[in-house]
Amino acid sequence: MNTIWIVLPILLVLMFQLGIELDREAFARVLHRPAAVAVGLAGQLVLLPLLAFGIASVFRLPPHFFLGLVLVACCPGGSSSNVFSLLAKGDVALSVTLTALSSVITLFTIPVVMEFAARFVSLHTDLAIDLPAGKLLVQNIVLLFLPMAAGALFRHLRPAAAARCAALLKRFAFPALMLRAAVFFLQYARTILRNLGLLGGATVVLLLTAMSAGGVLARMFRLGRAVRRTIVIEVGMQNAAQAIAIATSPFLYGSGEMAIPAIIYALAMNVVLLTYLRLLRRRDCA
Repeated sequence: MNTIWIVLPILLVLMFQLGIELDREAFARVLHRPAAVAVGLAGQLVLLPLLAFGIASVFRLPPHFFLGLVLVACCPGGSSSNVFSLLAKGDVALSVTLTALSSVITLFTIPVVMEFAARFVSLHTDLAIDLPAGKLLVQNIVLLFLPMAAGALFRHLRPAAAARCAALLKRFAFPALMLRAAVFFLQYARTILRNLGLLGGATVVLLLTAMSAGGVLARMFRLGRAVRRTIVIEVGMQNAAQAIAIATSPFLYGSGEMAIPAIIYALAMNVVLLTYLRLLRRRDCA
């Protein structure tokens, strides 16, 4: 069974939920705090994919794993980043803004980055990888933009009902993500366990390097403590469900192996970010 038929409904629901939570203020805040938004987007949309390229090359990942790590790195921020920002005493409004903007921008940047990655892999290996960038763009619009637009329209037409729906979907989101992870792990358990050391090492190095670089970048622009914490979280937290949907889509790659880095990233991401929260609490209490 192709996991896309499990991932797809979850992804559609999550994007619909994100659309409900989007508001004009999230985009209007860009004008009021351009430096914080620019640094956050640069860290997530430029720095993280570049680091993924470098680390995947250093670890000499096989072609499908190489592409899978780059894919999850160029996806938008995960919706849970807002909760992590709240727990970290970060800037939640900035987190919402960055998640909203990255979800829209990556509709168009993912095809560009992945086409370059496919050519890079084909150039340095004997494997010829054909990436239908046009199909990827169309799929992004159908699976991501349209559900977000539907959620935003629902909020505009029925704000009270939309608020109740969003609260219900938030309770559904985490169990659904755990179900997705469990099903995918069971289906590819042998491959995951066989490559856990290699992929786990590359993923953890990517997370720690990217989050540290995001923090340094925020300090360079003299951003406040709450903003720095949010940028560190946003740079690290990615929408793994979207990466899995793209990798396993029968209209694109149709590759379960390419989706494995995303599931490992999702697990490592939560461990690293929970550890980060614990360190922040110790620092705040000191």
